[in-house]
Amino acid sequence: MSGIALAGIRAVRLGGPWLALLALVLAAALAFGVGRYPVSLLDVARVLLGRLTGHAPDVAPAVEAVVLQIRGPRIAAAILIGAALSVAGTAFQGLFRNPLVSPDILGASSGAALGAVVGIWLSLGVLAIEGLAFAGGLIAVACVYALGTALSGRDPVLVLVLAGVVIGSLLGAGVGLIKYLADPYNQLPAMTFWLLGSLSGTHPADLLPLAGPVILGTALLLLLRWRLDVLSLPDEEARALGLATGPLRVAVVAAATLVTAASVATAGIVGWVGLVVPHLARFLVGPGFGRLIPTAALLGAGTLLTIDTLARTVAPVEVPLGILTAFVGTPVFLWLLARAERDWS
Repeated sequence: MSGIALAGIRAVRLGGPWLALLALVLAAALAFGVGRYPVSLLDVARVLLGRLTGHAPDVAPAVEAVVLQIRGPRIAAAILIGAALSVAGTAFQGLFRNPLVSPDILGASSGAALGAVVGIWLSLGVLAIEGLAFAGGLIAVACVYALGTALSGRDPVLVLVLAGVVIGSLLGAGVGLIKYLADPYNQLPAMTFWLLGSLSGTHPADLLPLAGPVILGTALLLLLRWRLDVLSLPDEEARALGLATGPLRVAVVAAATLVTAASVATAGIVGWVGLVVPHLARFLVGPGFGRLIPTAALLGAGTLLTIDTLARTVAPVEVPLGILTAFVGTPVFLWLLARAERDWS
């Protein structure tokens, strides 16, 4: 490779996090401004500045309500969930040294889905449904890890992944059973819509239960970023460098599952973000987790925010997030597979 090409790659990797941050800022500006009630960026700035300074903004009350009560919480949730799924996908792909791994691999999404549909079936409140979804995700991963540990042989990582597939299939059957038993006029449509993923019902009160686990899990993964670099080596070499691989794997799995379960409990099943965005981030900044995790978080936040803006504006009725992420993620992932093989070799 020529010196000019190497210099170009180095420049892109140095500027990658800033490009991701710029994309997120543009996505946020677009999300605040467009919709059935258009709001100018100047009015958005006035409302946000007024909230920060404590002064009443010089805008119509309807504009302030749209910015602070309707779009603001939804934008914040999209940023948190997009960042969380992307960071979890980055951690899982590095941990398992497998570019096809996503946050769903350990059953977190399936467990959260089963918890949510059980809550809807029992006609519980929204907070109870989100709590069951969160608990379902954590319990599913605990079962996968216990099964993987009990059956671990020559390749414990492969056994853990297969255990995730088995438990995920079982939980999927549980979701199907609850949907079969549900009231077809009220409960079944609610379950189906929730499983497709949406942020349309996000309220300001939903942000704190979401932000706490996401910030905690992401901070833990950031603290472990240098150890994740070492963990990408074969286990024998990592242990020779003094790394306790077993406890580190438990910590990474717990942190990534925590952010995934919190995201699924809030927005339902949103696929592809945790699979595709880590590849885009790696393409921008390379494999080092010190730069890869923050870049993936920024890219994931901007990506899901843009998709959510499309979901509420491209059609007269809102399109579920899971459908749009599949339409966007599939061709992007195929393109990345064609280009990125050498990065994983």
